[in-house]
Amino acid sequence: MRTQRWSVALVAVLIGTVLAGCSGSKGGGQAAAVKVAIVYSRTGPLAAYGKNYYDGFTAGLDYATKGTGKAGKTKIDVTYADDAGDPAKATAAAKQYIGAGYKIVAGTTDSGIATQLGPLAADNKIVYISGPAATDKITGMNRYTFRSGRQTYQDVATAGTFVGDPSGKKVLVFAQDSTFGQGNAAAVKAVLGARGATVSPLLVPVSATDFTPFARQAAEAKADLVFVAWAGATTAAMWQALDQQQVLSSTTVVTGLGNAASFGAYGPATGKISFLSYYFPAAADNPVNTAMVGALQKAGAPADLFSPDGFVAAQMIVHAVSTAGGDNVDKMIKALEGWTFDAPKGSETVRAGDHAMLQPMFQAKLVPAGSGWEPKLVKVVPADATAPAEV
Repeated sequence: MRTQRWSVALVAVLIGTVLAGCSGSKGGGQAAAVKVAIVYSRTGPLAAYGKNYYDGFTAGLDYATKGTGKAGKTKIDVTYADDAGDPAKATAAAKQYIGAGYKIVAGTTDSGIATQLGPLAADNKIVYISGPAATDKITGMNRYTFRSGRQTYQDVATAGTFVGDPSGKKVLVFAQDSTFGQGNAAAVKAVLGARGATVSPLLVPVSATDFTPFARQAAEAKADLVFVAWAGATTAAMWQALDQQQVLSSTTVVTGLGNAASFGAYGPATGKISFLSYYFPAAADNPVNTAMVGALQKAGAPADLFSPDGFVAAQMIVHAVSTAGGDNVDKMIKALEGWTFDAPKGSETVRAGDHAMLQPMFQAKLVPAGSGWEPKLVKVVPADATAPAEV
């Protein structure tokens, strides 16, 4: 009987050991699976960008794991949650997954959501990787918060490259008098003003329908660079007014290149506008971009503006987990800090000190293509030309 009792005890110990080896890593050992929560805008006002991210992420996970779904020997177990662009829903979802033991949360499309999830990550000591959210506040927020895309500073700095050294140049920000427009005006002043440019805002009431008086003011300003930040149904009428008042032919006019669905929004003035670009499929020529574009085409989801954000997030997660050998947060953070890797846009680096994502940006034009327009690369802007000051 004594021998039998010892045999039963030994079997129990062995079973416990096997089960422990199959559970998630708590002390930094090799985990059988790491749980990742992707919280993104599947629906809501930014759903198109959310789809870009989701499609890019699934392609990136397949690429980074070589089709195995594993980082080294560790399975990446992904759960997707729709925040619908609502900070409350996003925070509730993140809290739910954190409470269930998830150590990685990623995906955010909206900047307002990102600024809430970053502190939540620090409070709970998990890794958070923001997606298309562009707010500069994410950079340097805390040691647990990263980003897989660009930030507003890099957009504005790219616009500045159209006039070379901005020192001594006159820059006019032509924008709607809204939170969006005011934010862009402030960003241009902070970025190009700090480099010696004289920055003046020309903010147009959101209710305006006749843009001729404002376009005339833009022409009279005789700026070296006109930075346009505009959104909504009045876009084509606004560009028409700027064109009629000779603004587009008398100075350099720059705006951000959106997703493919926006290429026809500029009307007859399209060919006269210069575009700062975060990404379009033909902008980058490297094996990673070729792999991403090919995978997305095969899946019936063509690469678009924020596809790289999802793809890069997957690369970051796989690198962090494989290097850490599981979900040890401190080890994953150390793996990501200072990491330089080949991404769809080219070589990118997670700056160690504040987690800024240093990356190339692009200058572009829209050119006729059949009955529509398509982007054409003008120039690759190197990462160091748009790198934000370290926080």
